[in-house]
This record gives sequence, structure tokens and C-alpha cells, in this order.
Amino acid sequence: MTSVAAAHPDIAHPVFSAGRLSIGLTLPLLRSGHVVADFNEQLELAARADSLGFRALWIRDVPLNSADYPDPVGHLDPWVLLGALAARTRRIALASGAIVLPLRHPLHIAKGALSVATLSGGRFILGLGSGDRPPEYAAFGVDAETRRDRYRAHWDVVAAALGVPSRVRPDETPPDAPEFTLLPRGGDAVPMLAVGSGGQSVDWIARHSIGWMTYHRDPDTQRARYSMWRAAVDRLASPAFRAFGVAMRLDLAARPDTPATALPLGYATGRRALVDILRDMRAEGTHHVTLNLGSDRPVRDVIEEIAEHVLPVFHDERA
Repeated sequence: MTSVAAAHPDIAHPVFSAGRLSIGLTLPLLRSGHVVADFNEQLELAARADSLGFRALWIRDVPLNSADYPDPVGHLDPWVLLGALAARTRRIALASGAIVLPLRHPLHIAKGALSVATLSGGRFILGLGSGDRPPEYAAFGVDAETRRDRYRAHWDVVAAALGVPSRVRPDETPPDAPEFTLLPRGGDAVPMLAVGSGGQSVDWIARHSIGWMTYHRDPDTQRARYSMWRAAVDRLASPAFRAFGVAMRLDLAARPDTPATALPLGYATGRRALVDILRDMRAEGTHHVTLNLGSDRPVRDVIEEIAEHVLPVFHDERA
């Protein structure tokens, strides 16, 4: 098996670095109560986030919607949106959070990842998950009970195709089958990141992924999860850096001194308490936080306030 965990191309370093914390944003960026995204506006906001110094833009893979789902937002196909973002941004990392690995053919995923990496100049991080909606598996004719095994098998095929050297592993190889290649090729492997557990152990994730991205939990639960992750990383045969990232909901108050109040998967808070929260997360081992914004304020105002008052605390090399 070819693994990309050790390749760690340059784009991963501004997002995931030992002892530091970086900040990204999850698209679409919407005000509270808004469920219809103007994606031309989203591209403008993404370009603004790029110019302001956010480190990553995260894109979800939501193939279908249902009245039973808690998220009513109509998400674009992730590869289409990532291609548009590659053309509209210059420095910021683009990350999938996450492509539903068991529901897509791994060679299609590898081709999409290589395409985004090429268009963006190597700014793509391939986040992979197993999804959390069993009815979608049935819609695609896949048994949800097989998702753990499919996750591992598909990961291996994607890793082989995106690694250096690249190896295409066909599903079937009849006697007259040609040898396939995946083009165009760049100089580096595309970094692969586990988003959620995908039904795998933390030891498996530490061996195969550049890191582990999870949802925000309360501080005690988060500390326990990081300790579990740190122990898995320490058990690796060779010492290596493995990142730990968190997706966190944020309702940023207009008053800077508003104290923090816990919300499901995040906080409602003013910017000063937000800095304290992020400092604590950095001290406890978190390397990246992507913010899922939701407040009554205009989104542009929120990201500009974070850029002016929060990003310098964590992205300044002296911080």
C-alpha cells in the first residue's frame, strides 16, 4: 500500500503546524436563519477570506437532501465548487471536509483531488469521511453496514493513486488490461486527512493520515479525545507529526466583551472570549480550527472582525 501520510506537502504546514493554531472557515458562509446560499456571493467571500489571511476554506460533500436532515442548505457538488475556488483564490488552502469516501469510486476521488491540486497550484488537502446518513447509502445502492470496510479499501486506492510514485489500482485486471496512469502529475503527493473516524481506530488514522479532524466537543471531552489521539501518534513505529483539527460553530456577538456561552458544536461569544477559547485549544494540542459561522450579523463584517482582531494573535509568527 502507498501512503501519503509521510509526504506532507507544503500546503499542509500553514494549516497544521506543531505548537501552533491556525484558523479557517467552512463554506457556505451564511447568516443565522438563511438556508439558501448565493454561491456567487460565496466566491466573493472566499476571495475576501483569502486576502484577509485565513488559512483554509473547508467544503462539505452533501450529495442529497431530505426533510429528515438537520441541514437544509443546498450544497454544490464539492468538486465543482473547489474548482471555482481554485480559480478565485491565490494563497488559502482548500480542503474537503469531507468527501464521503465509501459512496464514491476511489479513482474518481483521486482524479478530482489531483485536478483541484493542479488548478490551485498545490493548495488542496483531501479530507475524507464516511458520512453519517445511512439512508444515503441505500439511495446509492450501498449497504451502510459495509462502510467501514469500504472506507479502508477506498482509502488505499486513493492513497496509491495520489502518492509518489503514483499507482493506479483497478478494480479488475483482465489479462489484456493496459497499465493506467493518473494525469496530470504534480511534484508532491496530495495530503490526505481523516475527517471524523470513518469507523476506524485512532491507531489506523495515525498510521495512514496526516491528521484527524473532528467536531468541537465540550472542553473535557475534547481533552480526552486529544489525549487518545496523542497516545496513538506516540505509538507510531517512527516519530512523526500528526495534526489535530476541530470544526467549531461560532455565533460572534457584536460586543467584543460578550462572554462565551456554549452552543451545540461551538460557542456564542464576543471576540475577546473567542481569543481565550482558541488559546486554550492551542495549549491543549489543537492545530487548526475551522469556523462554521452563524449569527444575525452580515458575514463580511464577522470575517473582517476576526481577521483584524483574532487572526494576528495566532497567525503572527511571534504569537
